Amino acid sequence: MSACMIYVTTSTREEAIGIARQLVESRLAACANVLPAATSIYWWQGALQEDSEAVLIVKTRRDLVGEVTTKVKELHSYDCPCVVSIHLEGGNEGYFEWIAKETR
Repeated sequence: MSACMIYVTTSTREEAIGIARQLVESRLAACANVLPAATSIYWWQGALQEDSEAVLIVKTRRDLVGEVTTKVKELHSYDCPCVVSIHLEGGNEGYFEWIAKETR
């Protein structure tokens, strides 16, 4: 089993919690963490932006990344949300086994 984390930014803490809850309840994710406050600086439509966002970190299997991405895009308020996966290597094998057990 190959595990990954998916990094997502949202406009609010509430939006992140709503997405996290749906992903975990549907077993697309074993766990999701919401970090309520981050400052993001980025280009959007030719203008430099600075906004407060929430960060959602999703723990799942690599083979579910496509489904998670589709679900996040369906639920997300942004036109082009940040949804990127990071492959996990090494660490607590028991935790990786737990991710596999708790996802569909």
